[in-house]
Parts: sequence; C-alpha cells; structure tokens
Amino acid sequence: MSAAVVTPTEVKVKEKFPPTLEKNNGIINSEDRSASDSKKKKKNKKKTDGGQGSVNVPDGENDIDQILKEINSVSVSKKSSSAKSKQNAANKSKDSAPANPVTATAVVAEGPPKKKKANKNEKLVQTDPPSVPIVDLFPAGNFPVGETCEYVDYNTDDRTASNRMTNPEKKALEISYDDMYRDIRIGAEVHRTTRQYFQKWVKAGTSCMDICDTIENMNRKLIKENGLSAGLAFPTGCSLNHCAAHYTPNAGDKTVVEYSDVCKIDFGVHVNGRVIDCAFTLTFDNKYDKLVEAVRAATNTGIKEAGIDARLNEIGAAIQETMESYELELDGKLYPIKPIRNLNEIHAGKTVPIVKGGERVLMEENEVYAIETFGSTGKGIVKDDMECSHYMKNFDVGHVPLRLAKSKQLLSVINKNFGTLAFCRRWVDRVGETKYLLALKDLCDKGLVEAYPPLCDTKGCYTAQFEHTIVLRPTCKEVVTRGSDY
Repeated sequence: MSAAVVTPTEVKVKEKFPPTLEKNNGIINSEDRSASDSKKKKKNKKKTDGGQGSVNVPDGENDIDQILKEINSVSVSKKSSSAKSKQNAANKSKDSAPANPVTATAVVAEGPPKKKKANKNEKLVQTDPPSVPIVDLFPAGNFPVGETCEYVDYNTDDRTASNRMTNPEKKALEISYDDMYRDIRIGAEVHRTTRQYFQKWVKAGTSCMDICDTIENMNRKLIKENGLSAGLAFPTGCSLNHCAAHYTPNAGDKTVVEYSDVCKIDFGVHVNGRVIDCAFTLTFDNKYDKLVEAVRAATNTGIKEAGIDARLNEIGAAIQETMESYELELDGKLYPIKPIRNLNEIHAGKTVPIVKGGERVLMEENEVYAIETFGSTGKGIVKDDMECSHYMKNFDVGHVPLRLAKSKQLLSVINKNFGTLAFCRRWVDRVGETKYLLALKDLCDKGLVEAYPPLCDTKGCYTAQFEHTIVLRPTCKEVVTRGSDY
C-alpha cells in the first residue's frame, strides 16, 4: 500500500487513534493488531457497561470509515442545530417586531415631533374673546392713535391755539412726551377692545356680577396687569336707571339687567398711573334712544369745544345747551332731559362742568381731561343712596393711630394692592381678605379711607352717561378713546 497524502480530515482521525496503535509506513502489524484488538474489546466492553452515554471505538480500516461517518454525522448535527437556533432567533425577532415594519422604521427615523420655531416676523392676531395683551400685539410700540382734531382759532382775544399742527417747534416739543402718549394709548386700546367685545356679548337678563367680572377679567389680561404699574383704575360701574354712578355689585348681589333697564357701563384702566376713563350707556329697548342720543351729543359738544386756551365755563355752557335741546317721550308723557349738575366732582384737579356758570379757567397744553356728561329725566341732582361699594384711600391724610389689628392689616392690604386708586369690596375679597367690614368702617370713620356710595336721582327716572378721555397735545387735540362704536 503506497504512502497516502495526509488530509486535514485524516489528521483529525489520527489524533483519535489509541496510543497503542502505531503506524509503519501506513501498515499496522498483525501482532500489534491482535494485541490491540483484545485491548479494544476489553475497553469497549467497559465503555458499554458504563451506560448509554459511552461511544464505541471502531477497529482497523473499517473502523476508519466508521470514524469518518461519525465525524460527518456530528458535523451535520452541529450544522442542523446551528440552523435551528438561527431559525428560532429569527422567529423570536419576528414576534417582537411591530406588525407594520415599514411604519416602525418610519417612526424610528422620524423620532419625537419637533417644535415649530416661532416666526419673529409673524404678527400676532387678537383672539375671540380678546386675551392677547395689547403690548404684545404692537411690539414696535406703534399703538393706535385716537381721533385727532385741530384746535379752534378763536380770533377774538389773546388766546393762541391756532396753527399748531404745522408748527415745527410744537412738533419737536411733542416728541418729548412720547412715553406719556404711549401709556395713554395702550389703555385706550384696551378700553376699545373690551367694550366692543362686551357690546356683542351682553344680553338682557345678564347679572351685574357677570358683567363686571367679564369686563374686569378681560381688562386684566389685555392691560397685562402688573401690580401698581398697570391694571384697573377703578371698579366697573354698572349703574341702573335712576342710579347715575358709583354702583358695582358686592358679593352676593343678584341684580340683573332687564330688557327695560338703562345701564351705565363705566370702567377704566391705567398704565404707570396714567388713567383712561371712558363710559357709555347700554339699552335694549329703543324707546330710550333720545335720552342716549342727547347725552352722546352733549359729550361730543364738550370734545369739540375743548382745547388749549379753552375756558371750562364756556365748555359747560355749550354742553348744557346741547343736552337740553332734547326731550324724551315715555308712555305718552314728554320728559325734558337735564344735565346732572352736581356730578362734576368725580375727577380730581380741573374738571369740565356740564352746566354753565363754572370757573373761567383755561385748559393748558398737554393736559388730560375726561369729558363726561350725565343726562336725566328726573331733577338733575343726585345724592348718596343704596349700599356702598366704592372706596378710595385718602392720600391727603397723614399718620393716624389705629387700635384694631384688623384695621392695620386691612390698611396694609389697601396700600399694597390699590395705592390711591379706587377699589371695591369685590376686589378686597379677591385678594383673600375675609371678615373685614368692621375694619373697613373703622378706616372710613378715621378718614383714612373715603367711601363713595352710589349717586342716585329720584326713583322712577332714567339717567344716561357718555365719556371720553382727551389729550391736549402741543400740535392737536387727540380723543384717545374714540372708537367705531362712539
């Protein structure tokens, strides 16, 4: 038998031969074979007796073929077991994968949704109902300008209000007041936005409490309320019929505005202490139209006559003349419309009267006025009546010792939240105070707080109110609260 080439498979087989078998040029001796055969038989017998887990060792050349078969069977079994394990792993991965692999891949690729970056150039739009602060709607500070009017040229005396709109010196002077005009125009735009929404929203049967809460909550958002720097200037007036002013509901008040009522809506806001005051009359029955028209016309007359170097007494006379030119017919009876003559003390400082006979005081450059007129089918004189709701700290009073701890606490709350601005009991409730009526009365008795009860004409009559805020700019007169409604 010629020498054979040793393959890798044969090397493995040779390694498995028992150490007693020796090669001699590829041939095994017979004696050695017989000795080894006897040893193998004994060894195989021992292994067979050892149990089923033992493996028989083959003999001779036939045994080599047997070894090769066993090796092949082992490798095949390993391959089959490896294939089975791979198949099981694939099945498990299929079971754990989502039903739609394309969608899952897309989701993984997309990741979490990205937030859309705000476009700085995108202009904000007011919501409905309005809730976006006015300062955010006009980030550049170019707030809407009110109605501008040229001053009257008197040409009868030494008053010189004419030719101001084209005067370069006055134009330059006006620039120095830009901050003041900015604050006033913010408040005016808040008032316009709130009242125009309110006029569409309100209907007969709405409670006074809902009316005041709706207006005040909206104003707080639009003015971007910030302590004493910006907020509400005074409580919302919701005076009905013969009550002309200073009524707002206290907690528990169930008063409702009926279809036949005449309601005066009066509210104001402020920015840095610059107050915007504006009011109108709400009616559902058109039988009161002449009353409303008379008071609106009187207010417009006052605005027309106002200006730099205008005399307050002359403005009052013009207002009275306009209002008294109207009459109201109710249920077949004719009522003259009278100006309420003792209501011009509501505002501090210079006030515009609505009847003749006032002081011969001149209006001056850059002053701010509230042109406010009240008309009545009654006597035209009001007095304190009904439960008080309006209060204001008396800033002219110095230090007053207080014995009640609750009074001291309440005064501290008033100073912190309202300063010298008017407030009402609802607002005190809102900041968390309870059981404070005795302390409030104590502050009023000592003169630290001034009470402002509702002002009423004779019962059974009807009163109306209109009001605008004007600024006497160096170049022109600006009706800052003018709107498309009135």
